[in-house]
Amino acid sequence: MKNDPMKNPMLDAEEKELLESVERGEWVPVKDMDNWRTELRESARNTLRKNKRINIRLSAKDLGDIQTAAIEEGIPYQTLISSIIHKYASGALIDRRALVIHEAPAPYKVSTDKKGK
Repeated sequence: MKNDPMKNPMLDAEEKELLESVERGEWVPVKDMDNWRTELRESARNTLRKNKRINIRLSAKDLGDIQTAAIEEGIPYQTLISSIIHKYASGALIDRRALVIHEAPAPYKVSTDKKGK
């Protein structure tokens, strides 16, 4: 009985935290589930709906680079541009240049010089 998966399921950390939260009574039932689902569906539709059109001017080089990247991703370049704008607007766009690990300043470098012991 010790290994009964229904009584002692193997949960990861997130699942354990969720279960403990439920057991502490931190969750409340939704009163009108049908209305709640309708609101969530409408919210999802509004989030995904593309109902505005814009015109922008790009350099030929930038457009070529975007088109090349889109081909590599297997998507239309307009979709790639839309995705980039969406990620920027939602704060999910990551600047890889900001993630570069810089070399430590001189006082913190590890010396490989045997004279500098």
